[in-house]
Amino acid sequence: MPRMTDATPAREAPRSGFFQRLKQKLNRGLGLGVALDWLAGRKLDPAVLAELEDQLLLADVGIETSERIIEGLRRRIGREAIVDEAGARAALAATLVEILQPRAQPLVIPRGGKPFLMLMIGVNGSGKTTTIGKLARRYRDEGLKVMLAAGDTYRAAAIEQLQAWGERNSVPVIAQQPGADSAAVVFDALQAATARGYDLVLADTAGRLQNQAGLMQELAKVVRVAGRVDPAAPHEKMLVLDASLGQNAINQALQFHQAVGLTGISMTKLDGGGKGGVLLTLADRLDVPFRYVGVGEDAADLDVFDAQQFAAALAGTAP
Repeated sequence: MPRMTDATPAREAPRSGFFQRLKQKLNRGLGLGVALDWLAGRKLDPAVLAELEDQLLLADVGIETSERIIEGLRRRIGREAIVDEAGARAALAATLVEILQPRAQPLVIPRGGKPFLMLMIGVNGSGKTTTIGKLARRYRDEGLKVMLAAGDTYRAAAIEQLQAWGERNSVPVIAQQPGADSAAVVFDALQAATARGYDLVLADTAGRLQNQAGLMQELAKVVRVAGRVDPAAPHEKMLVLDASLGQNAINQALQFHQAVGLTGISMTKLDGGGKGGVLLTLADRLDVPFRYVGVGEDAADLDVFDAQQFAAALAGTAP
């Protein structure tokens, strides 16, 4: 399991500038906040709540989670005598926080001990390799000695992309020829990091669909082989999900979790077609911490998941 403490977050809560970008991306005609605009001037009766449930479904929130949100909102509206749109938005944000907060667990990378191995998992196109590059810069800037492992050996382009990120961030990359054993690459990187006193190894893995049994077994092999260097490794098995996939992202998370036991989830591409509601369903159905959310291509567009700010961005309120 990842080494975490409640008292020492990986970084401060997301900056206000990141929140504004997140809110803007989720409200470009795609997010739940815009869908709630029709609440203005309407009485909060059962018909309105039923319409709100429909809007939750359109924002990629699952059926059971939508029902839970509406029931929580109904109780809050009655308890607090809410009668207007602003109050309804605030009540919705508070209800969303109740679901999201248990999953808001920043990752702590220990210093001065054995290298911390973060295995990055996900399908092709999820933004996995780009997320590795952003995290490499982030942790390097925090003073950690970072190494990358080009474990996606199926595609020469993936190796080249990771090497480019390594050069850009001035961090070493352990790589072999295309077609090499992915587990061997990660094993070599962890051994090298141990010998050289590195704090963190960010390991790429081959993009795979959750229903590709052979590739999922290979991923399990990477996990086993890493344990030969350090029985606690990998210390983080982070799934990178594309927010634009909607409910398909839920199936990915459930099956990857069954295969390797995920310890973290990061959501990318909230600047595209992703409405963000899928994270609510994930929080409701899967007991796995949320680590990062991404809203763009720049390194500053990836930040620690913050339940209060994410709920506010979805509901269109201030955090």
